[in-house]
Amino acid sequence: MIKKFLMERISWILLILLLLLLAMIIAYLDPSLAISSMMYYVFLSLVITAVFVTARYFKETPFYKELDSRDASTDLSSFPEPNSPFESSIYEQVTSSLEQLEKEASSNKVLLEQEKDELMSWIHEVKTPLTAMKLIIDRTKDPQLKSELMYEWLRIHYLLDQQLHQKRIPFIENDLFIEKVELESLVYSEIHTLRSWCLKKKIGFDIELGETHVLSDAKWLSFILRQLLTNAVKYSHEGSDIIIRSFEQKGQTILTLSDHGRGIEPRDMPRIFDRGFTSTRQHDQQATGMGLYLAKKAAVPLELNISVQSTPGDGTTVTLTFPQENEFLKIQGV
Repeated sequence: MIKKFLMERISWILLILLLLLLAMIIAYLDPSLAISSMMYYVFLSLVITAVFVTARYFKETPFYKELDSRDASTDLSSFPEPNSPFESSIYEQVTSSLEQLEKEASSNKVLLEQEKDELMSWIHEVKTPLTAMKLIIDRTKDPQLKSELMYEWLRIHYLLDQQLHQKRIPFIENDLFIEKVELESLVYSEIHTLRSWCLKKKIGFDIELGETHVLSDAKWLSFILRQLLTNAVKYSHEGSDIIIRSFEQKGQTILTLSDHGRGIEPRDMPRIFDRGFTSTRQHDQQATGMGLYLAKKAAVPLELNISVQSTPGDGTTVTLTFPQENEFLKIQGV
């Protein structure tokens, strides 16, 4: 701050030094002026100038020091009080800009909340005709037509489900209830929903659950399983099996889902959890690139680790590692 202060006033300091040098030159050229007296005057002037600059430094810099050290936020309570007209001018300009930004941010927040509420309302309203459509499809006699209609119904259903949970994820902590969840019932429930799609692709399931209970939130765990199973069915080769296993390893429950499909390219592996990423080689127009992204986002507050291993052309294995039961939950007997 000292260097900045001196550089800001370098022109005034140079002017004072130039005037003192001019006084010495005049004393040297004018015999009537004593050089010793003029040197004494110059010395006193330098001392007074140094004291003046030092005093002004301690007077003027506190405002800028506080301004420089404050957090970059719109909180006006942390803004330093001005001590001069110039500082007051700066204070008014900055605070007026911050107040305008706060108003705009508040207005944008309200608009975003309204849009979110409208979208959530729309999704819930669409579920009613979707349910009616499902009943109509169930009454369809033609097996081929029924299979095709059910496949398209599932696509709409899962896209709406993704949108609904995508809007809820930022507030997932308010919606969690951690308990002992029966893993078997969740897995079979999600598979049952995919039944028509699996029948169309002639995909079967090989399930062996050594561990049937895990510590998690049933609703959000179902959502994660839904995304992973949907991807497994979508990218599996026709007539193949999806293998689901659960077991205990080092005190933690492990769940694996393995498909025999096109797999993932090694160069794509670091990006599979990125929002909107599909593939750099095989572009699927039906892919949204949101399934693994949302699954990963939902897994974080559940302390659920998701890892993926894949071989191109051979298939993909997704591994879910559940958190250990802590002492508090053991005492509760959850």
